[in-house]
Amino acid sequence: MSRSLNVTTVLGARPQFIKAAPVLHELARRGHRSVLIHTGQHYDHGMSAVFFDELDIPAPQHNLEVGSRSHGAMTAHIMTKLEPLLLESKPDVVLVFGDTNSTLAAALVACKLRLTVAHVEAGLRSYNREMPEEHNRVVADHVSDLLFCPTPTAVANLAKEGIERGVHLVGDTMVDALHYGRDQAGRGPRTLERLDVAARSYILTTLHRPYLTDVPQALGDVLSALGKVGKTVLFPCHPRTRLRLEESGLELPANVRLLEPVGYLDMVQLTASAALVVTDSGGLQKEAFVLGVPCVTVRPETEWVETVALGWNRVVGHDPQAIVDAACRDGWPKEAPPRVYGEGHAAVEIVARLASSMPALAEPSAKALADMK
Repeated sequence: MSRSLNVTTVLGARPQFIKAAPVLHELARRGHRSVLIHTGQHYDHGMSAVFFDELDIPAPQHNLEVGSRSHGAMTAHIMTKLEPLLLESKPDVVLVFGDTNSTLAAALVACKLRLTVAHVEAGLRSYNREMPEEHNRVVADHVSDLLFCPTPTAVANLAKEGIERGVHLVGDTMVDALHYGRDQAGRGPRTLERLDVAARSYILTTLHRPYLTDVPQALGDVLSALGKVGKTVLFPCHPRTRLRLEESGLELPANVRLLEPVGYLDMVQLTASAALVVTDSGGLQKEAFVLGVPCVTVRPETEWVETVALGWNRVVGHDPQAIVDAACRDGWPKEAPPRVYGEGHAAVEIVARLASSMPALAEPSAKALADMK
C-alpha cells in the first residue's frame, strides 16, 4: 500500500449497514482513515442502531437526521447537509452502497464536487422504472468512477449502458457479512427458542416496498395468500409497513405473527431456519439463496436473476393464487446453491481496488475542492 486513504462512507438504511460492515472492517484493518456519515434515512433503533452494535460498526461521526420525508425532500435534505461535510473532510473517495435515496444523494453531491465516487453493488437492474430504487442505482452508476459489481450479470448490465471504465467484479459484501453473522448468531441467544418455533416449521416474510405496502389491495392480496400457506408466518414488520396496516384496517390472518423489527443476527437465524421466505426485499432474496432456503418474491421482477435461474427463487408478483401456488409447490433444488455471489472476500477485493486506483484519482479531487472554496 502506497499511502493511507481518506475514505468517507455514506449510509442511511438497514441493507447498507450490512453491506458496508465488511468494507469498514477491512478499511480499519488496512489502516485507512475512515469517516462514516449516517443520513438517518432509517432512524428507528430496530432498523438502525442495533445493526451498528451487532455488526461492530463504529459510531458514525455525523448523523444528518433526515428522518421520514418524501423522496424528493429526503434526497435534497441529504444533499444540503452532506455537501459542507465533504468540503471539510476532503476525502479521496466517497463510498456509497446499494440503491437508496442516501445512495443517490451522496453520489450526486460527490460528483458535483468532482470527488471520486465508488459504488458498491453497482450494475444491478430490475428494468422496472416504477421502482424509485431503479432510478437511484442507474444514476449512481453513471456518476461513479469506481463500480464494484457483485456478479458477471451486473458487469454485463453496465456494459450495455456504455460503462466499462472503472468496473470491477468483486463478489457480494452481503456474503462476507452473512459469514460473520452466522458465526456471531451461533454464539448468541437462540432466536427460535425465544419465539417458540421449530426450525423448518415456519415461513419468514418481510414486506416494505411502497408499490406494495401503499396499495391496500396489493397488501391485502399478499396477506390473504399468507393465510393459506399452511404454516405459521413470522412477519418482522418495518415501521412504515406497520403504519400502512393500521391505516388500511387490514386484518392479519390467524397464522401470521407480526413481530417488531429484528436485528441482523436474529434475522440470520430466522432466515437460515425457515422452511420458506416470502419477501419483496432484494437483500433477503439473496440471503435466502446463499443459506439454501427457498424464496417466493412478491414483486414482478428481481435484480437477483441468478436466484431464479438456479431454481431457488420464484417471482410471482402479488397475485394471491400465484403466491400460494409457488409457496406450496414442490420442486425446489436438492443440492446446495452454487457460490455465484462469491466466497465471502468481496471487502478485501474492494479495499485493494480502492488503494490501487487512488493515486491517479486523488489529486484532481483535492484540487477541485480547493477551487470551490
